[in-house]
Parts: sequence; C-alpha cells; structure tokens
Amino acid sequence: MDETTLIQKAKQGDIAAYNQLVLTYQQDVYNVTHRIMGVPQTAEDITQETFIAAYKALNQFRGGNFKAWLLRIGTNRCYDALRRYKRRPQTSLDEITEQNESPAFLESKADTPEKQQERTDMENAIVVCLDDLPDDQRIVTVLSDVEEYSYKEIAEIISVSLGTVKSRLNRARAKLRDCLQRFRELLPSRYRL
Repeated sequence: MDETTLIQKAKQGDIAAYNQLVLTYQQDVYNVTHRIMGVPQTAEDITQETFIAAYKALNQFRGGNFKAWLLRIGTNRCYDALRRYKRRPQTSLDEITEQNESPAFLESKADTPEKQQERTDMENAIVVCLDDLPDDQRIVTVLSDVEEYSYKEIAEIISVSLGTVKSRLNRARAKLRDCLQRFRELLPSRYRL
C-alpha cells in the first residue's frame, strides 16, 4: 500500500494503516530528535509524542511531504523540550549510571584503546560545541550535517525560507569551527588553524 492510501485510511480511523506509517518513519524521527536532544531516552519520548501528536492532527495534514510534516512536529517538540530544560535543568539517573558502564573501547576490537579514546574525546568536543549553539542553529546543523537533509528539505521541515536555512547553517558552522579550536589538540592536524 502506498503512503497516500495509508494516510487516507489512517484519517478514517484505521489504526493498522497509521501503525504502518509509524513503522516507516519512526527511525527518521528518532534520529533527528536524538541528534538534537543528545539523550536517547528524551529522544524516545519526543518521538513517541511526535507520533501521538501527528495522529491527533492527522486531519490537518493537507498533502505534500508526510515525512517533512512529521519531522516538523518532532523538531517543534524538541524546541519545547529545550525551552523546558533551560528553565529547569535536569540530570537523568540513567545518564549518570550509563557514564559508569564499561568503556566503549571494549566494544570494538578494531581500534586500540588510545584511538577509541581519541574518537570519544572528539565526539564529546563536538557535542559540547553543538550544545553551545542556539537552538535554531543546532537544529539546522543536525538536519544538514548529521542527518544529511537538503537545504530545501530542512526549510520544509522547520517551516522557514531557504535563505534562513543557509544563513543559520553558515553562522552555526562558523561558531562550531571557533568552538572546536578550543579543543585543538583533539583535531587532526589538517583542521587546526
């Protein structure tokens, strides 16, 4: 069954059709929310909220790109969560205990512990720099550079003009570059200024 038929059936109350749409797009929505929020449990919650909100608003969907419509709902939920966290920062007990689990280098036999630690340090530096970006710039960066959506798709997902996407991404990349220079020793030599 094609997407349009599934949407029409879901609008008529067919739960099985909606579940098929969820199965089709849940990984895409989760990937975006996880990259924006940085915490798997929060991303799972927001992904679930996204599909619940989409089901409730399904009759408002007037056609077009269904995936972009879902991702717009998901990114809006992320904006809401980020605003809540800024007002009331929280630390998850799961996050604290996960940090004390076995080192990641034990999972991979391909790299030495030193190489794995260097990669982990670099990933942590990137996360720190991404977290320092304003929310609108972080979301555009994640959608473009991590999830590899086109500028046009990003504009549709977050409901802004193409020029706005380009300017936010340009400012975000400049801020990331400057931020990563604080972690110069972690950068490969070709990226050091």
